[in-house]
Amino acid sequence: MKVEKKHQCTVLKDTQELVSVFLEKVTHEYQTFHNDNLVLDISKKEISLDDIKAFLPLQKTHKKNKKSLVIVASNIDFNKTPAQLTVVPTLQEAFDIIEMEEIERDLGF
Repeated sequence: MKVEKKHQCTVLKDTQELVSVFLEKVTHEYQTFHNDNLVLDISKKEISLDDIKAFLPLQKTHKKNKKSLVIVASNIDFNKTPAQLTVVPTLQEAFDIIEMEEIERDLGF
């Protein structure tokens, strides 16, 4: 897992063989990132809808902390992803969504 600070968030890039291993590693090290807006970049992987759904518990936990979690995935049908997850095709879109969500939180939405 590669970790980078960009804009107002932490980008965690998947360098694992399997998405499930990446998720396990992120979950295990979650306390390190729980105060950050997170971008999980799995765009270089072939992933299934079930792989994406596996991130739901992490998303719920992170949202309770009033922080954003956005998944970057390029090879997925975005219309089939769960509404609770924010999944976008590019890093720039992830940064834009986090910026908008930060503004919403600042305004009290």
